[in-house]
Amino acid sequence: MASSSSFLLVALIALASWQAMASDPSPLQDFCVADNSSHVFVNGFVCKDPKEVTAEDFFLAAKLDMPRDTKMSKVGSIVTLLNVMRIPGLNTLGISLARIDYAPLGENPPHTHPRASEILTVLEGTLYVGFVTSNPDNKLFWKVLNKGDVFVFPQGLIHFQFNPNPYKPAVAIAGLSSQNPGAITIANAVFGSKPPISDDVLAKAFQVEKKTVDWLQAQFWADNHN
Repeated sequence: MASSSSFLLVALIALASWQAMASDPSPLQDFCVADNSSHVFVNGFVCKDPKEVTAEDFFLAAKLDMPRDTKMSKVGSIVTLLNVMRIPGLNTLGISLARIDYAPLGENPPHTHPRASEILTVLEGTLYVGFVTSNPDNKLFWKVLNKGDVFVFPQGLIHFQFNPNPYKPAVAIAGLSSQNPGAITIANAVFGSKPPISDDVLAKAFQVEKKTVDWLQAQFWADNHN
């Protein structure tokens, strides 16, 4: 179970992440609480009338101190993301938060955040983490993190986390520099797209036989977000 001091550390990290790396437009007033009932489409969310804003717009009883059940996840991880869809007060503030639970030998598979950089700290256990740079180098930067360690994933780059311990779970908290960072899990996007990408395309891209691609596309590509 994460200690209160660990969550204080996470809060400070998240604040620093927002100030240093916020990628969303800066607010032009004290706040712009998302009006989820509006039918107007803008880049973000329309502001609720400030006179109707309450403390509840900035609050969520998220129970981030409670472990999540990873048993039903095919990849052995559950991501609990707190973004603007769950906390309307995050609108225009350029920040969100996630708790990630890892089963023994579980992973948060290779993915990208198209709209956010990420700063991650380990609360419990050990994680093997890394990210890969863009073409042509495709260089892997990786570390093994222990409790209290911190690692940064630059915006848009493919990254991952893996719990190498076969007996104990792991827990991490991540701050992201967008109210809606988005996530593209590489395997899900490539082999689980709807409709599927032509197996001719993927067979040539991965230099494998089409029957291998067909088998991969036939798998159930589950999302590990809740």
